[in-house]
Amino acid sequence: MRHLLIPLILPVAVGWVKKQERRILSAGVPLNREQLRDAVAAGVKHVERVRLLRVQTIPSVRPRAVNALALKLRLLSPHTAGLTARYGIFIRQDFWNSRSLVAHELAHTAQYERLGGIKAFLRDYLSECLVEGYPFGPLEAEAAKAAQQICD
Repeated sequence: MRHLLIPLILPVAVGWVKKQERRILSAGVPLNREQLRDAVAAGVKHVERVRLLRVQTIPSVRPRAVNALALKLRLLSPHTAGLTARYGIFIRQDFWNSRSLVAHELAHTAQYERLGGIKAFLRDYLSECLVEGYPFGPLEAEAAKAAQQICD
């Protein structure tokens, strides 16, 4: 049943991620030297494209029904510290200096690249979250493992 939601929410999610990526790429800052090394270690091919944007909170999704689903699945909440929109990465201001969080999000950027872009990544990522629950899907586990290896 949950997998049937993907065709309904995917277009909204793709549109939202594209909008957020444009915002971050426009207002964000490039990676510093250490973050560039971490991006390479995470497998990011186009490290020069990545931008970070410090925010007080991660923006919510519109329409409200999709945001409610994101909250229910724990994909977004007031406690979300970072979120990757392909080459744009939101980092909540109180986690701005968290190397492990940035490395985790950079691993997601590498996944976007490897899987073929926003739609392909979100299709897989959202499917995993619906079936396995967040943060138990393979893509999330891969990002967590990459961050741990980079920071060790």
